[in-house]
Amino acid sequence: MTLRKLSALALLVLLLTGMLAACAPKEETGPVTIQIYYPVAVDAPIAALFNGYIEKFQEENPNITVEAVYSGGYGDVKTAIQTTVDGGGEPPALAVMLATDLYDLVNAGYIRSLDDYIAADEDGEAYMQDFIASFMENSYYDGKTWSIPFQRSAVLMYYNADLFAEAGLEPPDSWAAWGEAGQALTQKDGDEVTRWGIEFPSGWPYWLFQPLAIGNGQNIIGAGDAEVYFDDPKVIEAVQFYIDLSEKYGAMPAGVQSIWGQAPTDLASGQTAMIVHSSGSLNTLLEQADFEVGVMPLPGKAAGTYASVPGGGNLYLFDNIDQAKQDAAWKFIRFLSEPERAADFSIQSGYFASCKGAYETEAMKTYMAAHPQVAQARVALDVGGAEFSVQNLGEVRNIFHNYLQQAYNGELSPAEAMAAAQAEAETALEAFK
Repeated sequence: MTLRKLSALALLVLLLTGMLAACAPKEETGPVTIQIYYPVAVDAPIAALFNGYIEKFQEENPNITVEAVYSGGYGDVKTAIQTTVDGGGEPPALAVMLATDLYDLVNAGYIRSLDDYIAADEDGEAYMQDFIASFMENSYYDGKTWSIPFQRSAVLMYYNADLFAEAGLEPPDSWAAWGEAGQALTQKDGDEVTRWGIEFPSGWPYWLFQPLAIGNGQNIIGAGDAEVYFDDPKVIEAVQFYIDLSEKYGAMPAGVQSIWGQAPTDLASGQTAMIVHSSGSLNTLLEQADFEVGVMPLPGKAAGTYASVPGGGNLYLFDNIDQAKQDAAWKFIRFLSEPERAADFSIQSGYFASCKGAYETEAMKTYMAAHPQVAQARVALDVGGAEFSVQNLGEVRNIFHNYLQQAYNGELSPAEAMAAAQAEAETALEAFK
């Protein structure tokens, strides 16, 4: 056989091999199993929702198995993961944890940046721009994106609108009006209070306190990741206002109120006229109350001003796990945060939908038409300040909690408590300045 014929034969073999390879089925990624740890912080069927979304996701991605692991509250999720990692175990691929946990998670090396996935996504830029801006504030650090908003909330004031109408009262638009309304709506039988004007849970106090400080013109944190303003005169004045609601107006129980889970029930059952609580409680109140539920941000000090602060959890992708698990986890993040899913999760759970597109879905439009309070609650996102998040968050937050509660209980004056909190927090943050 001549060299020319050999070359032609070789070329034919190569062509046939290429054709056969092109016709052969593409090799698929092998099966992968990922876990997502999540908390339950509201009275909603979170576990059932996760299971439903997982079932749908696995239908679309048959090679990915997702296991949802309920791990208690937000703090329990973080502790469970820390315990696993510190013990040499592998973390879950995903977790829903507080947006404010960001610095601690990055410093510990637990999570990975999402920027590579966002850049590789053909719709990555539009996807990120659709998230509500205030929910993204705790997603960025050191020029990178670390988390995706998921079950997000904000501080609201709920009130019994029927009681306000019967008493000829308008919803309060200032601290003074709030105290006076609470005073007017408090009922007594002799010395026994039969209905409080206001209940203000303070067993986990920083989050619900922040709108008081913001409403007086000074958040308790600054723009940097190691700035706190606990001893600012406006913050001290906000602490005093909380105390005044009891001491001056007689509108709410004195001291620390460890009634987080009880407060919505108290409002729905008529034991109080107003509560300060999470937007995540809206669905429960609408279901339980036999009166018109009013919803608004917290009144600020000056007439016509209002304040709130966002809260809740984000989706974090963990580092130091197989690349295949990370890739699968990113797919599940994208799936969970699609507008249709975000709308459904909001409707079913009471949390805010995390992206603007969710509010354009037919399901959400129909729901909001039937429940105008959902739109009223969204106003809180327009008057919200940044949530309490700093370096060494656990220690600094505990310092603030301790002294804030001492002020609430009358063990220290507001000025004394906040001065001590500022001094100890400065020491705890010194290494990060």
